[in-house]
Amino acid sequence: MAGKVRDRNKDRSAAFSTATRLRLLGEQTAERVYRSQNKRQARRSRLTGRAALLALVLCTLVVALAYPIRQYVSQRGEIEDLQRQQQEAEERVERLRDEKARWQDDAYAEQRIRERLHMVMPGETGYVVPDPRATASSRAEQGETDRPWYSNVWDGVDKADQTDH
Repeated sequence: MAGKVRDRNKDRSAAFSTATRLRLLGEQTAERVYRSQNKRQARRSRLTGRAALLALVLCTLVVALAYPIRQYVSQRGEIEDLQRQQQEAEERVERLRDEKARWQDDAYAEQRIRERLHMVMPGETGYVVPDPRATASSRAEQGETDRPWYSNVWDGVDKADQTDH
């Protein structure tokens, strides 16, 4: 009888142990799955928090530096423009100094005066050559200069009285 009790205990312990083993295996597997999910969530939340903080810091830096950098770039452009204008002004001053020095020469001054005022020295014959590029309107204006001044004034009054319909 002792053998039968042992066999029953063995069967119960074997049956109990298999059920227990399956239950324990299920619990262990569930625990592993939950642990890995918790680790993933912990990693995700940690990375998300770090990423959010990094993004916040970068946005803050961009906002904080955007205006000064824009000002710097615009001021550099203004400085370049002013330097260019200064260079042009210096070149203009140099040209005017050269022209002033030329006007100090009597021969140059006499030549320019004769050109502009169409003056001739006694005994010389003066010629005026018409510009071939002159248009008809400029020739009409030249014709007006040949007339007495009061004729030009009267023509102006007549034109003002005319109405264009």
